[in-house]
Amino acid sequence: MDERDLPTGRLGRFARLASTGLRVGVGALLDKDARAAAVHTAEVLGTLRGLAAKVGQMASYVDGVIPEGQREHYEFAMKGLRAATPQSSPAEVRALLAAELGAAPEDLFAEWGAAPIASASIGQVHRARLHDGRAVAVKVQHTGIASAVESDLANGGILTTMASGLGLGRHDPAAVFAVVKARFREELDYRHEAENQRHFAEHFAGDRHIRVPAVVAERSSGRVLTMDFVEGLSFDEAVLAPREQREAWAKTLWRYVFSAILGGGRFNADPHPGNYIFLPYGAVGVLDFGCVQRIPDENRTHARAMHRAAIARDEAAFRAALARMMRAKPGRMEVLCAEYVRVTFRPLFESPFHMTRPYAASLVEGMRHIAKESRGIPEAEFFTMPAEMTFMNRLQFGFYSLLARLDVTVDYAAIQREMLAALPE
Repeated sequence: MDERDLPTGRLGRFARLASTGLRVGVGALLDKDARAAAVHTAEVLGTLRGLAAKVGQMASYVDGVIPEGQREHYEFAMKGLRAATPQSSPAEVRALLAAELGAAPEDLFAEWGAAPIASASIGQVHRARLHDGRAVAVKVQHTGIASAVESDLANGGILTTMASGLGLGRHDPAAVFAVVKARFREELDYRHEAENQRHFAEHFAGDRHIRVPAVVAERSSGRVLTMDFVEGLSFDEAVLAPREQREAWAKTLWRYVFSAILGGGRFNADPHPGNYIFLPYGAVGVLDFGCVQRIPDENRTHARAMHRAAIARDEAAFRAALARMMRAKPGRMEVLCAEYVRVTFRPLFESPFHMTRPYAASLVEGMRHIAKESRGIPEAEFFTMPAEMTFMNRLQFGFYSLLARLDVTVDYAAIQREMLAALPE
């Protein structure tokens, strides 16, 4: 049990963040002892939870965020943060369940695991059993986390960190931050997450390879979310499995992400490795639907056209569809964006494709290049990406980094071709 207090005030949280040497983000670790600095950073970000922990978690698995010479130390230290931030006490959990559901855990459930099986940036998960015998996972929100997140949203340093991680620069900060704030505030409302989870469960109903656990409505509220328990391998265990299994999981993950985008019109913008459970025969259980971005129908139409063009290796059609989706102006900005997005579509243009960590890291570096080069582009040629696409970079960076760790070659175009055949133009 970790009894460290969760600081909720803006100044207190900023002071602890500054103590890591990461005053405006997850840049260079400034301590002479890189391992000690990384451990200190993980401890502080874990204690802060909220968006600060999300920054650390993202840096722990997204290739290209931490400089190469320091990445090994940072990933070692952050592995614990990926799996568990400090926990809420049993007394806090009991009080929350009583406030939200009107009873103690032993009355609400036939069995209740007092020790959490996982703790993350917003809440922690307990294993339990319903009176009808069903095994369930119960996610309860950390006490004080709403105030902590609001402090982070008011903290320019943390928002700058998130912006740099999402690949933003000169682009319309007011519109972008409005989207960022909306998504993270939604994560505090478990009713909203439950609705997202039901949407994904319906979209993948009947799919034997993608399992979205059912929500137990009568044991859920705004700060408690109960769902069927999914048991399987963790991501760290999955990457050690035989190649055939890793290949099957990579195919399932690709289909899950792009079917949700191109077919369902929503995507889960938090590809955290802990949000996936790896099951036999290539099946994957998907958890955590707190951060979900909807895709406007018009953008989905353009995205389908881009994917079809990439599968056909039609460069002109791909460029035209991308320009429509970006609402691009002719000029240097359009060229920069087109070159970058074309690189992100290599898995389709060059399928079968071996996703590697250097390739995943190159995407982060490519976004930094656009941010740097765009500063000098004249206003007549400059344009911003639609604000609602803000979280696509977070998905792209994280998802490709996960696939790279599975370390397999997959015919992604074949998966996409079958998927698109069932969708309208």
